[in-house]
Amino acid sequence: MNIEYITALSALAGSAVGGLTTGITTWLSLRSQARAGRLAGDLVRRQDLFRDFILAASKAYGEALFSSEPKIQDLLALYGMVSRMRVLCSPETVACADTVMRTTIETYFMPNKTVRELNDLIKSGTAIDPLKEFSEAARAELDGFGAF
Repeated sequence: MNIEYITALSALAGSAVGGLTTGITTWLSLRSQARAGRLAGDLVRRQDLFRDFILAASKAYGEALFSSEPKIQDLLALYGMVSRMRVLCSPETVACADTVMRTTIETYFMPNKTVRELNDLIKSGTAIDPLKEFSEAARAELDGFGAF
C-alpha cells in the first residue's frame, strides 16, 4: 500500500473522530441542559402548588375554627390540590396534605371558637398547627431537588 493512501486515510479518520466527538459532546450538553430545565420546571410547579395549598388550607382552617358552615368550593379546591400532589409529589407530602384536609373538615364539626379562646390557646401553646408537618414535608421534598 502506498504511504500517501495511509496519510489520507489517517487524515479522514482523524476528521471523523473529531467530528464524532464534537457531535457527541454537543448532544450530551443539550441533554444535560434539557434535564436541568425539566427539573427547574418541576421545582417551580411544586413550589407554586405548595404555596397555593398552604394559602387555601390556612384560609379554610381559619374559617372552620369560627364557623360550622363549610364553603364547599374551598374544600373542593383543597381536594383538587391534594390530587395534583398525588401526581407530582412524594407519598409523604401527600399524606401530610391529606391530614391537613381531614383536620380542616373535622374542625367544622367542633364547637366554634371565639377570638378570646383562640388567643388563650395560642398563649398556652396548645393551639394546633395543622400545616406544620405538611410544611416540613414540602421543604424536605424541595430540598431534595438540590441533590440532582
